Amino acid sequence: MRFKNVQELQAIAEIIGCKFVGKPEFEVYGMNEIHVVTEGEIVFVDHPKYYDKALNSKATIVLINKEVPCPEGKALLISDDPFRDFNTLSKYFNPFKPAQTALAVDAQIGEGTQIQPNVFIGNGVVIGRNCTIHPQVVLYDGTIIGDDVVIHAGAVLGADAFYFKKRPEGYDPLVSCGRVVIENRVFIGAACTIDRGVTGDTTIGAGTKIDNQVHIGHDSVIGKNCLIAAQTGIAGCVVIEDEVTLWGQVGTTSGITIGEKAVVLGQTGVTKSLEGGKVYFGTPVDESREKLKQLANVKKLPEILIKVKNL
Repeated sequence: MRFKNVQELQAIAEIIGCKFVGKPEFEVYGMNEIHVVTEGEIVFVDHPKYYDKALNSKATIVLINKEVPCPEGKALLISDDPFRDFNTLSKYFNPFKPAQTALAVDAQIGEGTQIQPNVFIGNGVVIGRNCTIHPQVVLYDGTIIGDDVVIHAGAVLGADAFYFKKRPEGYDPLVSCGRVVIENRVFIGAACTIDRGVTGDTTIGAGTKIDNQVHIGHDSVIGKNCLIAAQTGIAGCVVIEDEVTLWGQVGTTSGITIGEKAVVLGQTGVTKSLEGGKVYFGTPVDESREKLKQLANVKKLPEILIKVKNL
């Protein structure tokens, strides 16, 4: 998330009430998660396992819960609870704006687009030309829709990320202030849910077709001309490259990449990144031919045991 105006390090420190390392006038352009952070932005880290990754990332400002040497050209914000303070900054620079009407006054709707009854369109939503938005669709604040997009009834775009920190008193959510971006000619089936990014974008590439009851988690990037069948569940921070096919009830773990033109057969559990151009099946996932051979050999086990017993 980029700030509307460039901030200074000291001002950021004052908002969250923490110490800082660096020049008071050090420029701060925004904030982001570590997998999408860029120069001039804040990233937070609250576990020793990830200190080095954060300090050596593209982030220029590191919000951290330990006093450590500051890398050259960067700045530090020293906090006793970086997760909490990252949320504080998210709320400060992107405060929640309650809806006043079902169609926000600042929403932009392109020529030829048809909006069916009982659609909710939030603040700052942009919808392109010649789209069809069917009844009961919910487009949360900041959602971007391209041209020639069809969204069927009951789909929800832009709900918060499923991202929580466990504390003694329960689970603390990481505040979501990212967007959902739908490119041109995308088809979204009924009752689909696509979560917004935490600080970046969840993106669906041009020409992709999504069946009914599909869930796509926060910050995932779906490529162009993909096919995703019903009841598939895609976790957060997944990259699916162009022309991938996911058949019904496929499920993925987070943070993986599925390569271009891969095909994943129904009810497969994708537990790791997959190379493109191959067909996959099973849980844990494997190339389809190899997995089917394994299953065929399992069926032969009783016969093999009988032969061994009779030796």
